[in-house]
Order: sequence, then C-alpha cells, then structure tokens
Amino acid sequence: MGEVVSYKELGLVNSREIFSKAVAGGYAIPAYNFNNLEQLQAIVTACAETSSPVIIQVSKGARNYANETMLRFMAAGAVQMAREMGSNIPIVLHLDHGDSFELCKSCIDSGFSSVMIDGSHLPYDENIALTRQVVEYAHAHDVTVEGELGVLAGIEDEVEAEHSTYTQPEEVEDFVQKTGVDSLAISIGTSHGAFKFKLKEGEEVPPLRFDILEEIEKRIPGFPIVLHGASSVVPEYVALINQYGGKMDGAVGVPEDQLRKAAASAVCKINIDSDGRLAVTAKVREYLAHNAGEFDPRKYLGEARNELVKLIKHKNETVLGSAGKA
Repeated sequence: MGEVVSYKELGLVNSREIFSKAVAGGYAIPAYNFNNLEQLQAIVTACAETSSPVIIQVSKGARNYANETMLRFMAAGAVQMAREMGSNIPIVLHLDHGDSFELCKSCIDSGFSSVMIDGSHLPYDENIALTRQVVEYAHAHDVTVEGELGVLAGIEDEVEAEHSTYTQPEEVEDFVQKTGVDSLAISIGTSHGAFKFKLKEGEEVPPLRFDILEEIEKRIPGFPIVLHGASSVVPEYVALINQYGGKMDGAVGVPEDQLRKAAASAVCKINIDSDGRLAVTAKVREYLAHNAGEFDPRKYLGEARNELVKLIKHKNETVLGSAGKA
C-alpha cells in the first residue's frame, strides 16, 4: 500500500484528553470491540445518543477480517455518522492487543489514533524494549499507546493464556517511566472471553483485587489505568443462546457493580467485547428460531444491532458512568 494516513484526516482523536477528563471525573471511557458494520453502527448510535466519548477498537484478527483499507473508511464513516446525528462525541480508533512493532506501525500509518502493544507475555525487560519502540514511533505521529503489565487468563481472538498473573505494583513506576506509555492495562482478576471463571455450585465470582489497584494508584497517581476482559457475560443473553440451540453452560463474567467501583477510581478505560458478541448471537438465534423461512441478513442482523444499542446505552449510563461526558 505505502500510503500513510493521519487519524486527524479521518476526524478521530487520540486518547490523551479524554483519559485526563475521565480520571478527573471518576468515570471510564468505554472501549467496544467491533468486527462488522452492524456492531459499529450500534456503538456509534448508542454513544451519540448517550453523549459518551468512545473508543472503537479492533483486534489483529478483526482488522484482517474487515480489511485494513475498508476499516479506515468505516472509522471515517463512524465519525461522520455521529456528526449527522447532531453529536460531536470524541471517537478513538484503537488497536487492541497489538503483538508486534510492525503491526502497530501499520495501524498508525493507516489512520489509527491509538494502539496497544501487549508485551505482557515477554520477560519484563523485553516488554519494556518493545513497548518503548512502539511509543517512540507512535508519539512522533501524535498517537497514544497502551502497554500491559500482568497476564489475563482466557481466550479472545489471538490472545490466549491459561492462568492469570497479577500485575506487580512495584513494577509499574519503572515500566511507565522507561516506556513512556500513555496508559497501562493491568491484571487484577478480570479475564478474556465468556468463560471467565470456573465456579462450583453455589460459588460466587471472586472479587477484583482492588488492593492491587489502590497500590498502583498510589504509585502512579492520576495515571490512566485500563481493564481488559471486563464483560459481565449478561445472563439473559447466555440463557437465550442456550434456549435456541447454543451451548454456553458455565459462561460467567465480572459483576457490573465491581466494574462501576473500578471506573470511579484510576481505571479510565474498560474493554467490552464478549458482551457485544453475546447480545448479537442471542438475538440472531432467537430471531431465526421464530422466523425459520427468513434469509434476509438485514432482518436478523437488524434485530441484533438494536439489542446491541440497548446494551451499550446501559453500560455507558450505569456501569462506566461515561454518559453525558462527551
């Protein structure tokens, strides 16, 4: 391709200012993953109607699925769609779990306004070196960078880990100073995917490690913290999927009251992917079960899109506290 496109040409913003406001205001910016048109339409509609800043994010796999050129125009279209709804919400296009310098550079060159470089699986010094390399290139283009310390268990797209490794608070100051990152994803008990916790009969979801979060907040006060794997795995959607032929027994997520508590602290970005997937899948299954002769994708994907709008509005208004903050 060779063409370099600035995110500013697409009407996007980076995360620096919206994170600063979120930390000061005690709320979190929603970061919603999307893979297709209907998901992106739902995200823009819900955030415009709730006047919430938003991070639209894609994984490496989603970028390959959507096509990087198509994605650039989808992002520009998202900005224009919000404007035509009479909303001037800030929109960030973010790479979720970038795994190499080359991928991050490619995203920056194609119009992303924010990237994550996830070196959490590497030895500490190698994580610092890789993150620093991405930061130097990104900052030269006024693009913000998210790093990660600690490992989340679970599976989501290319990200897979069997066990969690909690973030070590004593490492965060050194990591932030040596890398120059703009935000830091930490591990305090969230998990990727829809099967976040293996619970026995009668067991409750273990609480997030707010003691670790508080210690990190003391060590790097005011610094933007990110939570990955923060879907609540809405029981209503799991039940619908199972009712209409799916098999998702044992799917469980992070309670919303815990996420609200985190959003009121130093956590200023909360990633939500699985909940969106579940909402879409549940409504598609339900619609087709009741309309067996239907073959128009607009019908069943339209139902899914409407449900996703409802879910995102709920998250913005009652979980993240971002509604009205644009």
